[in-house]
Amino acid sequence: MVPFPPRFPAPSGRLPAPLRAAAPALPALLLAFALAAPVPARADDAIEVRIQDNRFVPERVEVPAGQKTRLRVINEGTEAEEFESTDLNREKIVRAGASIIIFLPPLKPGEYPFFGEFHPETARGVIVAR
Repeated sequence: MVPFPPRFPAPSGRLPAPLRAAAPALPALLLAFALAAPVPARADDAIEVRIQDNRFVPERVEVPAGQKTRLRVINEGTEAEEFESTDLNREKIVRAGASIIIFLPPLKPGEYPFFGEFHPETARGVIVAR
């Protein structure tokens, strides 16, 4: 039986000539790609709204129009509440002592009301896009 030749030559420890020529520029190229990539906003960069005594604080939240925004809702109360906005098509429960992130799309200038489903008479607010 005749052994089959290897599919790939054994590594010689050297890069092929085209890669050797480009190797000195590789770190700079990788750095350029890393700096050009968009950096997503962290949750810490979010605009904060707190739930205190079944109310949203602040009740009026301003966000930049035409930009994606993260809204962090922190429930400092002892009961769960639900952040809900029919205008923004968002609905999310916030457990007592917990927080959530609401991702908002780029909004047109205007006002977008929100409320707490469990306490709609007191938990009310508005997001104003400017």
